Amino acid sequence: MSTAAVTDKRASSLRGASLPTWTPWAIAAGSIALGIGISAAAGLHSSIQWALIAGLLFVLGTYGIAARVEGRRQARDRVATSFVWVAFVVAVVPLVSLIWVTVARGVKVLDLYFLTHSMGVVADTEPGGGIYHAIIGSLEQVGLATVIGAPIGVLTAIYLVEYGRGRLAKAVTFFVDVMTGIPSIVAGLFILSLMLIFKMEPFGFAGSLALAILMMPVVVRSTEEMLKLVPNELREASLALGVPKWRTILKVVLPTSIGGITTGVMLAVARIAGETAPVLLLVFGNPFINNNPFEGAQASLPLYIYQQFANSAGSGAAYDRAWAASLTLIAFVMILNLVARGIARWKAPKTGR
Repeated sequence: MSTAAVTDKRASSLRGASLPTWTPWAIAAGSIALGIGISAAAGLHSSIQWALIAGLLFVLGTYGIAARVEGRRQARDRVATSFVWVAFVVAVVPLVSLIWVTVARGVKVLDLYFLTHSMGVVADTEPGGGIYHAIIGSLEQVGLATVIGAPIGVLTAIYLVEYGRGRLAKAVTFFVDVMTGIPSIVAGLFILSLMLIFKMEPFGFAGSLALAILMMPVVVRSTEEMLKLVPNELREASLALGVPKWRTILKVVLPTSIGGITTGVMLAVARIAGETAPVLLLVFGNPFINNNPFEGAQASLPLYIYQQFANSAGSGAAYDRAWAASLTLIAFVMILNLVARGIARWKAPKTGR
């Protein structure tokens, strides 16, 4: 009789049941509706507030329903998954909102004329003008910074991984860590102090030097990690054949990790492409086209955006130009990231079946 009673009790229990696959979506919809209702009843007008309430209700609702149907152990697992989804939404929504606003406001004046003309004699408060001079300045400044920073960063990483031993290697590692967190304005002030000593006027190459300082630690760290991923067996096999160490690095280590190194360099370029503070101190801005980065003030996209907002005096034309330049800069950084991903996949080791 007791066995039958236990059997009946287990049959009527929901502990062994499983929630349908659509349950999270239903809980999310109910949480959003309830969050909006609570916010309206409480007089909360901010969408952020009702979104946070909806996220909290989603987590609590998931735990309550899952604990009732599947048990507390499975409920805790679903709560962890719910936290991951909530964190994902919290991270994605501002990004999507930023891109949406930038595209919506940037396309108003973004056309071929805008990309092929400079500000010239156009005042910041007047309509017209373009960003051609800023594009030229950004390409030259970032390009020169890459020519300077990328080789130094790669060679420093090679030293730390392949040769670095003792106090010198520890000192280099320490200073690389310090430079990784250095504010961009400090790099600009360092170059500015040198310019003041030699009584030099603002010019594009000065901005490139500051950008190179910001770029080097990023390249060092990414290259160092890529070199550490190269199996030691490859190095040992090359050295066992009598190949010198420098040639082993050149012919074995670097080709094996070239995809990751290139990706790190491209990401470092994307990181410095949007820096404004050092460019504002050292390059100073120029509404006219200046193709010579070694003489005279020069423009850049981040500096152009800042100047259009700062000197607009409420002008809608300046705001539109700033948003269009922001969209151009975002597109430039996005293209660099896509190129980096493409290079990483192209250079990734091919595994056969």
